[in-house]
Amino acid sequence: MSITVECQTRPEGTKPRALRRSGMIPANLYGHNGTESISLLVDAKTVELLQKKAAVNKTELELKITDISWNGTTVIKELQTHPAKATPYHVSFYACGKG
Repeated sequence: MSITVECQTRPEGTKPRALRRSGMIPANLYGHNGTESISLLVDAKTVELLQKKAAVNKTELELKITDISWNGTTVIKELQTHPAKATPYHVSFYACGKG
């Protein structure tokens, strides 16, 4: 199964709650360049699809970051959900390799 996720870098100083209200979910990408991480934004509908179809630490995803022209293979390291609503809250991706 191949899932492609398009996202963008998160502008500095943006509030996570405001992002969620506007239909975006905060995310991070780890392991793409040593110990550095990138703060990202992913569309909430895409994250809901991932929540249904992808297994944490198992399903490989093709991640494309449009603003910095990075793409590569990743897995979901962690998918946090709201405790009462069970809606996606935050996603952590881990890079497996550059595509």
